[in-house]
Amino acid sequence: MPISTINSNGLTSPLTTALPVASGGTGLTTVPHTVQVFTSGSGTYTTPANVKAIWVRMVGGGGGGGAENSGQYNGSSGGTTTFGSSFLTCTGGGGGSGSQSIGGGSATGGDINISGGVATGGSSTGGGIAPSGAAGPWGGQGSGGVAGGGGSNAATNSGAGGGAGNSGAHENGGGGAGGYLEKLITSPSATYSYAIGASGAGGAGGASGGAGGSGIIIVMEFYV
Repeated sequence: MPISTINSNGLTSPLTTALPVASGGTGLTTVPHTVQVFTSGSGTYTTPANVKAIWVRMVGGGGGGGAENSGQYNGSSGGTTTFGSSFLTCTGGGGGSGSQSIGGGSATGGDINISGGVATGGSSTGGGIAPSGAAGPWGGQGSGGVAGGGGSNAATNSGAGGGAGNSGAHENGGGGAGGYLEKLITSPSATYSYAIGASGAGGAGGASGGAGGSGIIIVMEFYV
């Protein structure tokens, strides 16, 4: 028998939206689950016994902010995060360079694929605050330096970009953010290889750029 609701006329009509169902009937919070988090390096994820589905969330590494000291020194791009070899892929954000906007990384294979945030380029005239890095999916971007100061590092495992340095005469660009995705995998395989995208290094110079935030993989495992 379909679940029904009562409308303003006192008549019942069937619900067309699926409702979450769990043992006990009190919502998804009652579903037995565990979580594994991978914050660096590479290896093999092993699906625990009796797991029926896994929900993967992951982000690529953030790019490093550019440096500035009577010349512009680029930051490096963030590394790529993968799950299941090329099954799920989030590339890293671009390293800060010059006055151009710095692109974020891409994401492929997920149910939701979101490109990383774009960082603002620097100014050729200086005198202000250098650009911050692009925010990751949970924020964490590094801030840009004031005149004569370096940019700050992005938060570890945020996938955000590092802040740009500022010589006082010129400002460089901040680092781009890594791509982000989410994927629900039903009937998961026994194992998946994984790799975490490293943080992009900030450009070196008198007003150095901040390092990007490294990537991360979060796997939630459901048993019913």
